Amino acid sequence: MTEIARTPVTIVGLGSMGTALAEAYLNAGHPTTVWNRTPEKARALTERGATARTDIAAAVAASPLVIACLSNFDASALSLAPAAEALAGRTLVTLNSGTASGARELAAWADEHGIRYLGGAIKNVPSAVGKPDTLLYFGGERAVFDEYAAVLRVLGGEVVHLGAEPDLAALYEAAVGATLLPALLGFFEGAALLDARGLKAATMVPYAVKWFQMIESLLPVLAGEIDDRDYTRLGSSVNVFHEAIDSDREFAEAGIDIAWHEPIHELLRRAVAEGYGAQSITALIEVMRKQSTD
Repeated sequence: MTEIARTPVTIVGLGSMGTALAEAYLNAGHPTTVWNRTPEKARALTERGATARTDIAAAVAASPLVIACLSNFDASALSLAPAAEALAGRTLVTLNSGTASGARELAAWADEHGIRYLGGAIKNVPSAVGKPDTLLYFGGERAVFDEYAAVLRVLGGEVVHLGAEPDLAALYEAAVGATLLPALLGFFEGAALLDARGLKAATMVPYAVKWFQMIESLLPVLAGEIDDRDYTRLGSSVNVFHEAIDSDREFAEAGIDIAWHEPIHELLRRAVAEGYGAQSITALIEVMRKQSTD
């Protein structure tokens, strides 16, 4: 093992993800210290070789790299506040959920106390921590990222520096995560439609996968149109989607609640009314931009 591979690490927060992070470092041979508000959660990790501390300052003092994996930035700030002096001169990495503003506030607090800070996000489930296809991305000072990139790569095969702003990981989490619930709701709705006919949701999976693969292949085109504000290349217009609004009757006739569609329909109606009907569906972003500035 190289010296950097043996870097001591402290994990603050032992929920399912925090526990997975600690396990990954133990498996890689790192001296691993853990802290949790409920100390009992550390028992299984101490049996595997971790050192548990009940005092947060003592836990932080054990390692040059401290990774906080709590529920959100407020929880991280609350838990770490008593350890501010011990954290001075060390590197703090957050891998929790939360807003970009929350990340900025925690970064400002870290800077005030002489703490080096990286705001990060892990793009996978706890069981995938440490696997080659798990992605982590970070915002913050490049020199800090470069110093600890090899240690952070223990948690996943792909580690990306997004830029110097400490809130970038949280920002990208919000941007990318915006696709999750609508995609899931669409799948649930389709499953409900099949169920109304006595068909299993599992029969839809192969076709849904193909659909998502098609969407994946279109993302570069969509992004290009949005970045260039040239809504002519996709070939699937706002009008096509607007005219399909009436097809939702099939769901209503099957007794499925599709009330969540109405804001989408209103967005399409506004786009047509504002003259975007013949342009690619990506032109909807112009209506969204107008709403955000109204």
